[in-house]
Amino acid sequence: MTITKTLLGGIAALAIAGCSASYNGPVETAAVATEPVQLVTPPARDPSDLQVLFWDNETRSARFRDMESWFAGHEVPASTNPRELPEGAPLPAELQAEVREVMTQSGASGVMVIKNGTTRFEGYSLGLGAEDRWTSFSVAKSFTSTLLGAAIADGFIGSLDDPITQYVPELAGSSYDGVTVKQLATMTSGVAWNESYTDPSSDVAQMNRFVLEYGADAIVAQMKELGRAAEPGEKWNYSTGETNLIGIVVENAIGLPLAEYAQSKIVEPAGFEGGLFWMTDPRGGNIGGCCLSLRLRDYARMGQFVLDGGEGVVPEGWFADAGAAQVDFGNGGFGYGYQWWTYPGGNYGAQGIFGQSITLVPSEQLVLAVVSNWPKATSGEYRAKWGGIAAKIAAID
Repeated sequence: MTITKTLLGGIAALAIAGCSASYNGPVETAAVATEPVQLVTPPARDPSDLQVLFWDNETRSARFRDMESWFAGHEVPASTNPRELPEGAPLPAELQAEVREVMTQSGASGVMVIKNGTTRFEGYSLGLGAEDRWTSFSVAKSFTSTLLGAAIADGFIGSLDDPITQYVPELAGSSYDGVTVKQLATMTSGVAWNESYTDPSSDVAQMNRFVLEYGADAIVAQMKELGRAAEPGEKWNYSTGETNLIGIVVENAIGLPLAEYAQSKIVEPAGFEGGLFWMTDPRGGNIGGCCLSLRLRDYARMGQFVLDGGEGVVPEGWFADAGAAQVDFGNGGFGYGYQWWTYPGGNYGAQGIFGQSITLVPSEQLVLAVVSNWPKATSGEYRAKWGGIAAKIAAID
């Protein structure tokens, strides 16, 4: 399998957030908690104020913790039974100092370490507090993957081997004919997609044009026009558009927006102490590939929920498969699972641009949650620094 590497993380769907206030999916069929999910609609904004890639550093630091004031989305209440995060032994002083140094170097606004179920480090910067939320960017992809697993466990989706046209019939006759749900989840559909944020003609840059032209049908309309770069299963290519399609697959199957399904499948069982905000797309559903906001502690709770296996929510062994290298990049253990990045040593994690991440080291029951405002959208240097921090934390008692 060959690999086309594009920019890591995704912000493609930000331009389309906040368009529709109603969901037009099938009849509701899944259970949710008692507190309702609410639609949040911010005041009208000048479109130039919504170009996230062009916000300056100070603006990003302020708005990343207040995205609901800029984009429409669904507000999911906190869990009725928040998970306790008991205090454990603090990290050694020298390691704490190194963590704080990397926080300063990389522009991290929050870092939390959970090991063996106890909190070993929690630190904040850039005006972020424990009760504030921070945006996720493509960390949301791993949440969408989890909801895909839940939909399979609940019987709404029969199998990863199902053709995606079974759930999005509008794609029939397009390059997605013959593509399975699993190939969508592993980004191996073989359908051509350009994720470049610096090329105004790239597919990701053209998403807003499709919104203006097609409205609620924008996502499917754009994906239907794409050509084929390889046969299904033969080539990996990073595509936020395809994670948005996973979101549509799940929403069409379950009859709910992702955020509402997440209430009973993630927020409640993971025990989030704060609410979840998830941006909406032109259909009134949620953006599968991007753009939910949580407290730092709840990103860490999500990591612990995944380490625990998501019992009763996803099929048995789901996260072992989702966090395994379904695609091997051939560079020492790095690869891609079901919307999770895989790392050497059986480790894996979620990543989003500007420095958002949840890193999991299952062998050491370690969760490292980091939220940030990096000086630029992507940085191999900073990813490597946090990878090194995770390794050092994993090595201590």
